[in-house]
Amino acid sequence: MDNIFKLPNNLIDQEFFESIIDSKNIKLERIISRGQTTPENTWYNQAQDEWVILLQGEATLLFFDNSSIHLTSGDYLLIEAHQKHRVEYTSISPPCVWLAIHGKLQDN
Repeated sequence: MDNIFKLPNNLIDQEFFESIIDSKNIKLERIISRGQTTPENTWYNQAQDEWVILLQGEATLLFFDNSSIHLTSGDYLLIEAHQKHRVEYTSISPPCVWLAIHGKLQDN
């Protein structure tokens, strides 16, 4: 047993990624961010859908079409496969605690 809000001792300058479930069809991971953002001029362009929920903190995502969304604790969204996006902001105090599910999450 573990606790989703328990922070690792070595959490300093880098985002923390923890794989909770990793099968051939789905991946569930916990991500902890403390001020980290996507590097300049870099876009995530993932081959699979990603459903993400922000459990703690605040964050802003920017999409390739220049739309953005600000997330606070409890907010979630589905990022479709190949929907280019980047992380523009993550809070430091409290740190962001995310859960992300990656896979083929839609029938289309």
